[in-house]
Amino acid sequence: MKLHERLRELRSERKLRLKDVSEVAEISVPYLSDLERGRTNPSLDTLQTLAAAYSISVHDLLEGVEFYGESGEGALPRGLADLMADPVLGAQLTPDWVRTLSRIELRGKRPEGKQDWYEIYLHLKRILD
Repeated sequence: MKLHERLRELRSERKLRLKDVSEVAEISVPYLSDLERGRTNPSLDTLQTLAAAYSISVHDLLEGVEFYGESGEGALPRGLADLMADPVLGAQLTPDWVRTLSRIELRGKRPEGKQDWYEIYLHLKRILD
């Protein structure tokens, strides 16, 4: 499932209108509509805001979402595979964390280096734990 499908699914399951989510999340209806239609991708801050609006974690919000097709080590973004291969840093990453990290996109771009991925992991871990 794509992110826009997941966002629409969450809203529909709760029988909410775009306006309802907009009011709770303080995000404009046109932007929410664009997110649900797959016309734009949300920032990490927006994902956090939407997760809070639905009273779920970002991890749960991203559950089952496929951003770039296949999952697995062969399809991992550049730098994330390097992080996983690191004997010290990579040992901290569970398969759930790898799936979650592999879906991250910041300002329309994906992190490239091992250190960038590790910093994102630490930031998300601090938020989610």
